[in-house]
Amino acid sequence: MNALTLPDIAAQISHQALPLDWVGMCGIALPVLLDGERLPAKVDAGVSLDNGEARGIHMSRLYLTLEKLEQESLSPALLRQVLQQFLDSHEGLSNSAFLKIHSQLLLKRPALISPLAGWKTYPISIEARLENAMFHVELKIEMAYSSTCPCSAALSRQLIQQKFAEDFLNRTVNQADVLAWLGSPKGIVATPHSQRSTAQLTLHLDDYLDDLPHIALINNAEAALGTAVQTAVKRADEQAFALANGQNLMFCEDAARRLNLAMKHSPGINGFHIRVVHAESLHAHDAVAESRWSREIDPGFASTNV
Repeated sequence: MNALTLPDIAAQISHQALPLDWVGMCGIALPVLLDGERLPAKVDAGVSLDNGEARGIHMSRLYLTLEKLEQESLSPALLRQVLQQFLDSHEGLSNSAFLKIHSQLLLKRPALISPLAGWKTYPISIEARLENAMFHVELKIEMAYSSTCPCSAALSRQLIQQKFAEDFLNRTVNQADVLAWLGSPKGIVATPHSQRSTAQLTLHLDDYLDDLPHIALINNAEAALGTAVQTAVKRADEQAFALANGQNLMFCEDAARRLNLAMKHSPGINGFHIRVVHAESLHAHDAVAESRWSREIDPGFASTNV
């Protein structure tokens, strides 16, 4: 008895001939390789349906192609290869292919002073598309840092000055008395407010890159901010963190500008969108700043500074 031929409904002609921009699957559970580490990820995969008469695409072909992401370390070249296979498996149907990978990096970060170290997670997304033979890769990274308000710091210093003037009015001032006053609660009567803040970086990568520069970009961004949140700490580390906050007072506008310059100086970047969110401890709302840059609009900076 001959096996029955299974029906292919997707190959039928659509009753309403109309092209579609994107058809595929979202939230596919998949392990991916990044720098030799296997990370749990959720993947969105799709193609355009340019043949409006076709009923649908072949989603199983996209799904099976994703096996490559389990076997090879993520790179722009691998992403382009996967997207090209999406299109090859949909010849005559699709002209564009899309891929999004959502995961979390787990990086071990050293303490500021002591030999301690601990783990931090960094949400990361990689988006790639192959559209009319043009390949694009976008890397999204989120990181946490501390921000101390410059205005609050200035107001606190003024209160400390006033308290000093009151306590030492008509008194002979010597170094021992001043040191004791500075070290007592009655001396430092006010402290500036700070908050945990978030930087969201959306980076357009050069398609010639052999590897994803995610760790270098994280390091550059955290160095520019100067106050990345810590993991395991001793008191010496906490003191060093307080010093770092005092030397890096910043509004959200300052943080956005620092990151703008740091990303412009990072090789392999064609453009970016930066969004910083300071979760205010003074207000019940957040302070937010955004910045964009494109090499196409500002080619001179990239050629002379990157």
